[in-house]
Amino acid sequence: MDIGKITLIVLDSVGAGELPDADKYGDRGSNTLGNTARAVGGLKLPNLQQLGLGNIIDIEGVSPYEAPAGAFGKMAEVSAGKDTTTGHWEITGIILDRPFPVYPHGFPQDLIEEFERRINRKTLGNEVASGTEIIARLGKEHMETGYPIVYTSADSVFQIAAHEAIIPVDELYKMCRIAREMLTGPHAVGRVIARPFIGQPGNFQRTANRHDFSLSPPGKTVLDLLKDNGLNVTAIGKIQDIFNNQGITKAIHTKSNMEGVDKTIAAMQKKATGLIFTNLVEFDSSFGHRNDPAGYARALEEFDSRLPEILEQVGEKDILIITADHGCDPTTESTDHSREYVPLLVYGPMIAEGTNLGTRATFADVGATIADFFGFKLEHGTSFKHQALKAGVIQP
Repeated sequence: MDIGKITLIVLDSVGAGELPDADKYGDRGSNTLGNTARAVGGLKLPNLQQLGLGNIIDIEGVSPYEAPAGAFGKMAEVSAGKDTTTGHWEITGIILDRPFPVYPHGFPQDLIEEFERRINRKTLGNEVASGTEIIARLGKEHMETGYPIVYTSADSVFQIAAHEAIIPVDELYKMCRIAREMLTGPHAVGRVIARPFIGQPGNFQRTANRHDFSLSPPGKTVLDLLKDNGLNVTAIGKIQDIFNNQGITKAIHTKSNMEGVDKTIAAMQKKATGLIFTNLVEFDSSFGHRNDPAGYARALEEFDSRLPEILEQVGEKDILIITADHGCDPTTESTDHSREYVPLLVYGPMIAEGTNLGTRATFADVGATIADFFGFKLEHGTSFKHQALKAGVIQP
């Protein structure tokens, strides 16, 4: 099959209802899309609705569409965990049989002491905390002492927060690299995250200079498969960070959802074949973790308003896939990710309208399908290419 570009957009944390094992993760009742819609009296997502979003689950304000413009379904996560790295890796064909380590009581003291020795200064925190809350609480002491703030969450992360005027961003990144070198073996957390902020006590704000330092995937992903066969893999947003630059030919970092949309459209306008892989992080970082359903709803509606511009760039041989990597229900007491299904929307001139792809057994079906369209095969996942194609489309 003569395939052009596949554009894969991950709406970070836009989950579609609790998975059967959600209770094991403390996430019973989580439903990021459904609960957000109820909290704000209904969502207005006419373009996602037309693609079939309302045909996947009940979403107040987004009713099922009689004739969706593409294929639709939802996907379950097989890997253990509910973090960004696990979700993205599974989408691209890596299934983890054990979760990354988490630290509900903070990191072991000997590990913190070794980190302090390597960066030649003490640290503050070492606890489970919300990022905005901990800088509000410890930011003044940090500014007075110069000690970086170390914290974690329910996810497998080692986060380092520092005021940009106290510890410059480049120095903070250096500290994160030191932590990443240390955190291996039993302490191999999914991500070390730089969390710079600015402002004065009582009015701190995190900046867009966040940077994630991830592990490399433990095996070949669909990104590697495409790159190794001479195809372009353009990473937009934090994709480069999540995959530690593995399998990527070009990386474009962004500071907001709308910049991510702009960069995605620009990449789609180029003639090169291959994969455009975009993460839009603000749903998660700005609204899910901050328990802000109104903000979450606005972000969804803002993306929906830009969707026609994206659809216009889908050429005759191109495919658009929209999905998510986990949930982060802003209406629950928790401020952490939630163990949820994720939506699956597939669009393009070759895709049969109104095709129900059902409930996929693993996120890896996306990676398997992308590989299949380009004539390759991944170890994990089941391709839905033949199910999604219009009748009469020539198949290899």
